[in-house]
Amino acid sequence: MKYDFDEVISRRGTSSLKWDVKENELPMWVADMDFPVAKPIQEAILKRASHPIFGYQSYPREWKKAYHDFYFDLFHIDIKEDWLSYATGIVPIVSSAVRAFSKPGEGVLVNNPVYNIFHHSIENNGRKIVSSDLVYDGDKYCIDFVDLEEKMSRDDVHSKPNWADPFRRNFKTNRRFSREA
Repeated sequence: MKYDFDEVISRRGTSSLKWDVKENELPMWVADMDFPVAKPIQEAILKRASHPIFGYQSYPREWKKAYHDFYFDLFHIDIKEDWLSYATGIVPIVSSAVRAFSKPGEGVLVNNPVYNIFHHSIENNGRKIVSSDLVYDGDKYCIDFVDLEEKMSRDDVHSKPNWADPFRRNFKTNRRFSREA
């Protein structure tokens, strides 16, 4: 299936959080896609929407299997289906994880640059941000593993993965800033 990622489709005047802004404003603060959803996804949504009742629903086994297969095929990680549960979005789940895995006053490690709302999820829950900044090498961002290890070894710091990495890179393969390099 081929997609045209160059087609410009105006979203102004459509109640778009991203595009209903001042005329010459370039809204780069929200992770909103600016290309059409794939036809099979659109068709599945329209099929479901044709049923006249929208009640609470459970998630079929296929939903969990899709996550399992994705992580197994891409990362060779065997996620158990009972580990998965549905969340309404990344921001609520980050806030929940901060509360579940750290205590008020403790530090939570992030790799900046990161979606700024993640900072709010940490600070609004009474935790401190501890940043191990990613290093831009002129082409891509890399983890400074020496700095990361030092900050992760602190007793008052809890780490979290970089959920904002849209490319799902395995940073372990880039050892540029490690002691072994």
